[in-house]
Amino acid sequence: MTDFEIDFVSDLIKKVKPSATIAVSMKSAELRAAGKDVIGLGAGEPDFDTPNHIKAAAIEAINQGKTKYTAVDGTPELKKAIVDKFKRENHLDFNANQVLVSCGAKHSISNLLAAVLNPGDEVIIPAPYWVSYPDMVLLAGGESVIVNTTQEQDFKITPEQLENAISDKSRIIILNTPSNPTGKAYRKAELQALGEVLLKYPQLLIATDDIYEHIYWGDEEITNLGVLFPELMDRMVFINGVSKAYAMTGWRIGYAAGPVDVITAMRKIQSQATSNPCSISQAASVAALNGSQDCLIPMRKAFKERHDWLIGALNDIPGFSCIPGEGAFYAFPNVEQAIAKIDGVHTDVEFSTWLLENAEVAVVPGTPFGAPGHVRLSFATSMENLHKAVSRISNALTVINPVI
Repeated sequence: MTDFEIDFVSDLIKKVKPSATIAVSMKSAELRAAGKDVIGLGAGEPDFDTPNHIKAAAIEAINQGKTKYTAVDGTPELKKAIVDKFKRENHLDFNANQVLVSCGAKHSISNLLAAVLNPGDEVIIPAPYWVSYPDMVLLAGGESVIVNTTQEQDFKITPEQLENAISDKSRIIILNTPSNPTGKAYRKAELQALGEVLLKYPQLLIATDDIYEHIYWGDEEITNLGVLFPELMDRMVFINGVSKAYAMTGWRIGYAAGPVDVITAMRKIQSQATSNPCSISQAASVAALNGSQDCLIPMRKAFKERHDWLIGALNDIPGFSCIPGEGAFYAFPNVEQAIAKIDGVHTDVEFSTWLLENAEVAVVPGTPFGAPGHVRLSFATSMENLHKAVSRISNALTVINPVI
C-alpha cells in the first residue's frame, strides 16, 4: 500500500472542459426529477419526432436483418445518397471515396482534426463558436486561434480579421453557417470576400460545419465557398448530418466530404476508434436524404415563427439586446446590462445560475461559446414554453430590481 493517491487521469484530459450545453441539460433534468418546474432552453435538439417514413425505413432494415457490421465509412447506399444530396442541393460533385459517414457531425469534425493536425498546428475559430470546437482541437494536439466578433458585425468574421489571424502555423479554419449559437448565416458577398483571402493561403484547409443548413430562412439562397470558388475545392471539407434537419439527434449519423487523402486519413482513424456507424441508423438516413423533403417545411416554419416571436420578446426585457438570426434554433442576446443590475452577479455564468434558481429557466452562458456577457436560448421547444420562460425571466428581474 502507498500513502499517496495515484492520479491516473492524463494532463491533457484535465485541460478539457465538459460540454456546457450537455451540462445545462443534465442539470435541468436533475432539477425536474427533484420536483422543480424547470423550463429547459439549453438543449440544441429539435422537439419534433423523426418523420414516419424515416422510422419505417429503420424498422424495415431491422426486419431484413441489416444488423451486422457495415463498411467503416458507411454503406454504399448511404454514401450514394450523400453524393446525390451534395449534387442536388449544394451543386457540388463528389465520388463515393470522398465521403465518410460517422457517428454524428461532432464525430466527423473530431476525425478531421485528428487526421490533419500536427502538434502546435493552429485552427482558426471565429467566436462565438460551438462549444466543442476548441476542446476537440486541444484533444487533436492543435491550438485554437479565436477570432472575436461582435453583435455590431452580426457575429461574422471579416476578411481583415481572417487575414490577421493566419500565420505560418495555420492549418484549418472552421466556418459554421447558420451558426450555433448566433443563428447568423454568411451571405454570398461575405463568403466571396472571405474566399478572396483564403485563395492566398494554400496551406489552409477550410472546414464548413453545415449541420443547420436546412433550418434557414434568409432572404437569399444559401450558398457555399465551393460553388463560389471551385479552385478551393481541393482543400475544403464539408461537414453535415441528419440530426438537426430531420429531428434525428439520437440516431447519430453525420458525414464529411472532401479531398480523397483527407477522407482516407479520417477513415483510418475511425477504423481504429468506432468502426462503422449504426447500420440501422444508416438505413434510416438513406430514407431521410432520398425521400421527400416536404417533412422539413413544417419544422422550419415552426422554428421561424418561434424565432420571430422570441427575438422581439427578449428585446422587450430591460437589459437584454438580441439581434435576429437567419437559421438554426437559437437566440443569443447580450445580457450585460441585466447582469449589472443584479447584486452579487457579475458574469454570464453567474447570471445563468441566477436564472435557473430564481426563474427556473435553464439557458447556456455565453462564455463557453467564446462570448462573455451573452446567453444562448434554444427555441427548439413549444411556443407555450417560450412564453412561460420569457415571462419568468422578466418577472424575476422585476422582482429583484423593480426599476430594471
